[in-house]
Amino acid sequence: MSRNKYPEKTEQLIISVATKLFLEKGYENTSLNDIISNLGGLTKGAIYSHFKSKEEIYQAVIYQLSATSDDEIEAVIKAPQFTGRQKIELVLKKSLESAISNHSAAVKIDYSKNPKMLYSLLDEIKTEIAPMFVLPIIKQGIQDGSIKTEYPEQLAELLVLINNFWINSLVFECSTEEILKKCKLFSSMLAPFNLDIINNEILNQLSNLK
Repeated sequence: MSRNKYPEKTEQLIISVATKLFLEKGYENTSLNDIISNLGGLTKGAIYSHFKSKEEIYQAVIYQLSATSDDEIEAVIKAPQFTGRQKIELVLKKSLESAISNHSAAVKIDYSKNPKMLYSLLDEIKTEIAPMFVLPIIKQGIQDGSIKTEYPEQLAELLVLINNFWINSLVFECSTEEILKKCKLFSSMLAPFNLDIINNEILNQLSNLK
C-alpha cells in the first residue's frame, strides 16, 4: 500500500502538529484552534482545504503512526514461505510490536463521545480490513491445511472485531490483567479453527501495552 497518502508539505505540517498535541493533551482536549495556533500563521481555511474536520486529522495521524507497521504486515501477507496460521500469528505480533513501539495507543479517543468515529472504525473493519487482509490469509490456511473452518468470511470478521473491539482497551477500558484474560479465552475459542495462537510471547507483549 502506498505511503504517500498525504504528500503535501502543508498536510504533513498539520499532521505533525496534531500528533504532538494529541499525544500531549489527548484528542478530546485538543481543539482545531489549538492546532491552528501552532501552524505558524496558517489559517483555518488552509486546514479545511486539506481536512474536513478534526476527525479526519485524527485518522491521518493514526495512518502516519501505523504506516511502517502496515507495510511490514502487508509483506507478511504476501510472503509465500508462511502458512495461513503462521501469517495470522505474525500479523498479530507485528500489530502488538507497533502498538508498543510507537504512540498510536497513546493517541486515545473517547468513542462514547465520538459515535461517528466508532462507526467509521467498524465500517473499515467490515469493508476493508477483514475482507481485504484477513480473509485471503484464512483462505490460504484452508488450502494449506493450517486453518480449519467452513466459514472463512465470518471467521475473518470475528478475528478483526474481537481484536479491535473486545480486547481493545481504547474501546472497552479495562486493566492489563483483564486484557490478558480476554486473550486467553479468545485463544481457546479459536482452538477448533487451529488458531489458538496467543502464546506466552504474545501475552508478554500484551502486558507491555499499558
